[in-house]
Amino acid sequence: MTTERIVRAGLLLAAAALIAACQAQSPEEMAPTESTSSAPNMTVYHDPDCGCCSKWIDHMRVNGFAVEAVPTRDMNRMKRDLGVPRNLPSCHTAVVGDYVIEGHVPAGDVKRLLAEQPDARGLSVPGMPLGSPGMEMGDRRMAYDVIQFHEDGDTSVFTHYEAIERE
Repeated sequence: MTTERIVRAGLLLAAAALIAACQAQSPEEMAPTESTSSAPNMTVYHDPDCGCCSKWIDHMRVNGFAVEAVPTRDMNRMKRDLGVPRNLPSCHTAVVGDYVIEGHVPAGDVKRLLAEQPDARGLSVPGMPLGSPGMEMGDRRMAYDVIQFHEDGDTSVFTHYEAIERE
């Protein structure tokens, strides 16, 4: 197999995993949360049937963000229009200030981004790592990186989270 075919196959598997994980969590599992009036405003575009997206929105609200949730069936167009790199997709896309937040980025990293204001387009947690906000499964967490991305396509690790394995 060529490298291009391997990459395409990997992207297809990642997309299938995203869809399966979103559909596995129902809206009934989510508790509503309140936002504070002085919170940073955030708009989150998400598939209306995705439970993990709603859980991430709850995580952001609990951590002080005023979130407007915008359900849409055309997430690919939203990602493209907002400049999310094709190699960093997840299941939902948010805008806060001048930044794009892709996927299950922890609220602390978004707050750090807003405080430091780097010359970047945004942050992404590609895929849907187990244990990231909205993808919790008890005390377990797989290792994952929060990736900072730029308009020119450059990326760097913004934060690394180690795996947590508990019996």
